Amino acid sequence: MGDVLWTPPADVRERSRIGAYLRWLAEHRGLEFADYAALWEWSVTDLDGFWRSVWDHFGVVAHTEPTATLADPAMPGARWFPGATLNYAENVLRMPGLGDDDPVVIAHGQTRAPQTLTAAGLREQVRRVAAGLRRLGVGPGDRVAAYAPNIPETYVLLLATASLGAIFSSCAPEFGTRSVTDRWRQIEPKVLVAVDGYRYGDKPVDRRGEVAAIRAALPSLEHTVAVAYLDPAGPAPDGALPWAELAAPTDEPLTFAGVPFDHPLYVLYSSGTTGLPKPIVHGHGGILLEHLKMLALHHDLGPGDRFFWFTTTGWMMWNFLVSAPAVGAAIVLFDGNPGHPDLGGLWRLAAETGTTYFGTSAPFLLACRKAGLVPREVADLSALRGVGSTGAPLPAEGFTWVYEAVGTDLQLQSLSGGTDVCTGFVGGVPLLPVHAGEITCRALGARVEARSADGTPVLGELGELVITAPMPSMPVGFWNDTDGSRYREAYFELYPGVWRHGDWITINERGGCVITGRSDATLNRGGVRLGTAEFYSVVEGLDEVVDSVVVHLEDDEGGAGELLLFVVLADGLELDDALRKKICRELRTALSPRHVPDEIHQVRAVPRTLSAKKLEVPVKKILTGTPVDDAAAKGALANPESLTAFAAFAQRRPAPEAPARS
Repeated sequence: MGDVLWTPPADVRERSRIGAYLRWLAEHRGLEFADYAALWEWSVTDLDGFWRSVWDHFGVVAHTEPTATLADPAMPGARWFPGATLNYAENVLRMPGLGDDDPVVIAHGQTRAPQTLTAAGLREQVRRVAAGLRRLGVGPGDRVAAYAPNIPETYVLLLATASLGAIFSSCAPEFGTRSVTDRWRQIEPKVLVAVDGYRYGDKPVDRRGEVAAIRAALPSLEHTVAVAYLDPAGPAPDGALPWAELAAPTDEPLTFAGVPFDHPLYVLYSSGTTGLPKPIVHGHGGILLEHLKMLALHHDLGPGDRFFWFTTTGWMMWNFLVSAPAVGAAIVLFDGNPGHPDLGGLWRLAAETGTTYFGTSAPFLLACRKAGLVPREVADLSALRGVGSTGAPLPAEGFTWVYEAVGTDLQLQSLSGGTDVCTGFVGGVPLLPVHAGEITCRALGARVEARSADGTPVLGELGELVITAPMPSMPVGFWNDTDGSRYREAYFELYPGVWRHGDWITINERGGCVITGRSDATLNRGGVRLGTAEFYSVVEGLDEVVDSVVVHLEDDEGGAGELLLFVVLADGLELDDALRKKICRELRTALSPRHVPDEIHQVRAVPRTLSAKKLEVPVKKILTGTPVDDAAAKGALANPESLTAFAAFAQRRPAPEAPARS
């Protein structure tokens, strides 16, 4: 059991939004729950009752009311809120609890001066851009693509697109041309909005060449809109409309198309590390309800809050972040290098913007810890009451560091979910204490279970993470997957009717969760499944090791196979026998003899996606002979050159001996 690092205040039910929700359930539904476990159990067994309560409690604005809550619970293909019509943008722009002059978008970055949009200013920008899109012939079902960073224009474009019933898709401008076209050729956008470049730290990055290549590769494009971001005085590319013209003054009122609950809102993409990225279609209603639930009831956000998450527009956490005005919270946007001029930069940003909830990735928190940073000493974080961590498992030492170095009174919420559901299905909640190294709970309405190899549910044991009841934010489907076969294959092939997510999870008796890595990257030593997260926690806890990746190469003959560890060392260090022995000793002592690698090798970099996730499976494929270009889509990587070292290593390794003929 992890140490208790934070305990809810005695009056948490009086002070929190989930407490208000519990009082509402008692008054309007006659339901009372002694604790979170009882509330969760109800939320995943009475799906009709729970999700309708979310709709009613938050006062979803609908054009027509639903005739039912869950018409068909079968997965895949569950039918939610039939008959309802609504609009995501209308519900976000309601901004409950915010006055016209209250700031709602606070944008900082390394390319231009800070910007702030008030509630009235945001509505006005969306009104103008929606009118501009109409002038370009955009209507319901048309696709609008943004090759743009985390700036107000991208957010305004999303809301304006959604207001028309058109479909939004974004790629961060650090994505390479091939990565972008692999995504957008599938959805055939009508309009492209693109920046000319950006500044990453103090380095200007010109993207005009990439924009030209993207335009040339998308025959569906009818219009391009240019945002002069890197060079505000620069001319728009030939045939492109300046953003100022798209957002020109107009008398057209702001209106919202009433669309069905499952009408496509935006298309997100799997990481695309192998093969074409999966185009995951999310709907207006499912995203709205899921984000209302998570942002208010789990993250406790509302009027007076300023919500920050370090993300790019190519990661689903951006889509999660920008829903926060729907619960009355302002959002803090940041575009740039999070390590510039040093790792204290984002913490100083939090102080400057009055951030009350600071979201980031586990690797960022661990990097701060390793650098010896004490954020509360470099910035006034007195407004901060929540810290969120996702993208990778956060080990116990990461939890402890947050409470020692950031603040003792805040609630740390480690969460895990995915692009597939555009949310976290395990995370934190104000009603429960925080235990070191542990995700606090399964989210309301998310019937998450662990399953053993034979498919039976297990408690207190490592198992395959599955979801056994539908959630409204599960994808509407994949784009152009007319018979649903790609969608079924992605999530429902192993356990028919049950969503298999692809992670290993342990759920303890009090409902706490530990994610231990991707199930397709499992280390299976002698029949014992080992997650990679705890492995990295030990190895990267050493001062000498900056980063690492571990893979297990199975033995077709049923033996233990080979466990290979690759390490990135601190500047000036070379891997020698003494350090190899130290790493092995630490793994044996902290974990078990099964965790000791057969070989340890030094590399310059670990391959990561643009959202900083390690590429264990592509590395494994390369080491077993798959060509680099087939093992990973380089444009989806932050550092594609890192793969060459593994290819060279694979060529140097002796080929496995062929089995003797009988």
